[in-house]
Amino acid sequence: MPPPRFRSLSNTEEMMHLAVEASPNGMVMTGCDGKIVMVNSATEKLFGYSRQELIGHSIEMLIPERFRRHHPGYREAYISESKSRSMGHGRDLYGLHKSGKEFPVEVGLNPVETEHDGIFVLAAIVDITDRKHAEEMIYLAVEASPNGMVMTNHEGKIMMVNSTTEELFGYHRGELLGQPIEILIPESHRAHHPSLRSNYLQYPSTRAMGHGRDLHGAHKNGKEFPVEVGLNPIQTPRGVMVLASVIDITERKSQEEQLKAALKEKDLLLSEIHHRVKNNLQIIDSLLGMQSDMLDNNTAAISVLKESQNRVKSMALIHQILYQSLDFSRVDFSGFIQSLVDNLSVSYALDTSRIVINIDTDQEVLLPIDVSIPLGLILNELCTNAMKYAFTENRGGHIDISLKRQNQGQLLVCLSDDGVGIPDDFDIENTQSLGLQLVQLLSEQISAELTIHRKNPTRFSLIVPL
Repeated sequence: MPPPRFRSLSNTEEMMHLAVEASPNGMVMTGCDGKIVMVNSATEKLFGYSRQELIGHSIEMLIPERFRRHHPGYREAYISESKSRSMGHGRDLYGLHKSGKEFPVEVGLNPVETEHDGIFVLAAIVDITDRKHAEEMIYLAVEASPNGMVMTNHEGKIMMVNSTTEELFGYHRGELLGQPIEILIPESHRAHHPSLRSNYLQYPSTRAMGHGRDLHGAHKNGKEFPVEVGLNPIQTPRGVMVLASVIDITERKSQEEQLKAALKEKDLLLSEIHHRVKNNLQIIDSLLGMQSDMLDNNTAAISVLKESQNRVKSMALIHQILYQSLDFSRVDFSGFIQSLVDNLSVSYALDTSRIVINIDTDQEVLLPIDVSIPLGLILNELCTNAMKYAFTENRGGHIDISLKRQNQGQLLVCLSDDGVGIPDDFDIENTQSLGLQLVQLLSEQISAELTIHRKNPTRFSLIVPL
């Protein structure tokens, strides 16, 4: 765009005065010789001079002494170029206050061509002390960060690093600035990284890098170490920059490995404990069986020992399930019920053509062991009673077992049969039957609510809090 042309400077004096005086920025106009011909009140405030002290003097009086020697050359080069642009081309610029104090500035240059007086240069000056202070605060915050901070441009070139990054990777920042970010990535992953970086820049967002993959950094000495990386896109005048926060997680990984090893040892120990408890219970089961064989025709004693055997087998079953499980804190009770029923059916030689057992359970009902063993013994007693007493005189029928989760963290366990039922004159609360006494005591132990329906059908219902 060509500079605005006026017939002479004097003809535009009033218009220029109004425009320049209203500007919130310092406005200084100089001639080709670098002499100040006009300033506004904002310039007086910025530099501490009155306009009488400035007009007619060289513009170099507003420039720190260390920059004055080269300034006339820059000024002459600009006059020959004669186009609007910012001054300094990326260099840090400073103004000089009357008090001798320097302050950072940003300067925009605009050539003003006249017909009779030649080219003048109008400079717009902004005090950027506050902005510089904010930038310094950000720099100090980044520099003081305990994490490695690396900023890259859209090409993946490193534009900034902090001291933590130098410590993490073993490079001086001079060795990193301008280098591709891949210098910090293990060689085995470098080939794929540019495409991953390109994909990220298409949809930049604040997120963790790697999406669950194990990430590693490459030290200058070639050693790899595990890292965690957070990505933050930053919009700048030079395009989108990516600020990466890098954390060395070597110690955390080591602790995780130690914890995994400790948990594995614990699992092996628990597995061995459940295996030994199961074996000991099986020994007790065998001893009871041997004792039964020695009783000849003492039917009552044999029956008592068989019931004791089944109770022992019920507990052994739970430890067997735990031994085979990956989670030693919880028992898959759905699977336990089927195994329990199969065991009792064999023990009492159940005629499955006459008595049908239906099992309806939710999938994977996992219960803690301190609930599983009492509840397993309760079901053992109820199933035993149903098989032994519900279908006398060769009656046929059904035994139904259900296990269902309820609202509010409860489990509903039901066992019912359509057999003869419980006689009305039978006092359940004061029974001498060891099995029913166990049912009531064990229900109280796990804080279960027990409900009994005597006949048509006979039903035992337990609401178990979880």
